[in-house]
Amino acid sequence: MSTHSSTAAKASWVPVWLAAAACLQWLLVHAFTRHLEIPWVPLLPGVAIIGAAFLVTWAAEAAEVELPQSLSIAIVALIAVLPEYAVDIYFAWSAGKNPVYTSYAAANMTGANRLLIGVGWPAVLLAAWWARGTKDIRLSKRNAVELVTLLAATLYSFYLPIKGTLSLVDTAVFLTLFAVYGWLSSRAEVEAPHLEGIALRIAEMQKGPRRMAIGGLMVYAAATIMFAAEPFAEGILTAGRALRIEEFLLVQWLAPLASEAPEFIIAMLFAMKGKAAVGMRALVSSKVNQWTMLIGMLPVAYNLSAGHLHGMPLDTRQAEEFFLTSAQSLFGMVLLMNLEFTWWEAVALLALFSGQLSLQIGLSHAHMHTHARYGFAAGYIALSVVIFIAQGSRRSNLRSLLVEAFRR
Repeated sequence: MSTHSSTAAKASWVPVWLAAAACLQWLLVHAFTRHLEIPWVPLLPGVAIIGAAFLVTWAAEAAEVELPQSLSIAIVALIAVLPEYAVDIYFAWSAGKNPVYTSYAAANMTGANRLLIGVGWPAVLLAAWWARGTKDIRLSKRNAVELVTLLAATLYSFYLPIKGTLSLVDTAVFLTLFAVYGWLSSRAEVEAPHLEGIALRIAEMQKGPRRMAIGGLMVYAAATIMFAAEPFAEGILTAGRALRIEEFLLVQWLAPLASEAPEFIIAMLFAMKGKAAVGMRALVSSKVNQWTMLIGMLPVAYNLSAGHLHGMPLDTRQAEEFFLTSAQSLFGMVLLMNLEFTWWEAVALLALFSGQLSLQIGLSHAHMHTHARYGFAAGYIALSVVIFIAQGSRRSNLRSLLVEAFRR
């Protein structure tokens, strides 16, 4: 382990107890209270999710003395996306019995993925700039596994709207990609991290207590997120309905915004602590989780509920949503191919996402929505092609990333 500042070693445990208490209040409320009114829902589960995010962040940093950073970040990302898994798999399971929920499952998943890139990635850079004055985020070839896996999943995802279903064949493809990603991440070397504060206090424990502390914090945080996710999302939806917002928009945007909150908070905390690259890597890993394992699990839940082995159908609108989400993912991957995320790239992602969302909310006719979705998808693809062709560094880096990912 590398040397650390002496002041960091004196960090108080008080923040840990406060974060744990923030989680505990909701676990107790959830266990002993049957009904809560607005504003307590979503306020109380929201506070619990924030507390869990802090616990996961500290545990993940401390875990770097035991695990490769890529694997510890992958574990954090998996914990952080548990709310999204819970909500989306619930919709897919319900779709097996009620076809109305089929569109909700696809809407929730595509909305969550577009939020992650269109809002989450720029938010990390904004947090780094606000806290540290950082104007760009530099990644390294250690990010090769995440980037290559995400690129492969993105290219395959363009096939889904063409065939119009999510099948168990797609499950096999996406889960294989996720398994390879996990295996390659586990083979990375353990590097001596630079820790401070509470993460350092945990890392300096004896091996046995340290592992128990790291594991306990992650399990406790994961349980909190699981129990808080649905009430938080439902509270957001209830508030949205009170404002007379369309149900489909609630499912696609407000519910994912609630379920994505843990990973956004975790990534922004890393950025504000001067670890913007780690925060960005956490969100890229979350995208890998959602664009491989989550999509792969939807047909499984759907078929188990329906009692057959048919593919989960995608109607015309959902095919358009998948195509747009795949196009945005491709654009995001091209931007990261030079291992640098700059202000203009963050602005481009946020502006395109905001423009698409504004048109979706503002347009009144369905055919206009179709034109808008295909228009923005074409824009993402065109920008991706132009940038990839115009900048040779991105092409050469792609070859290097492919070599690095499978060299381990």
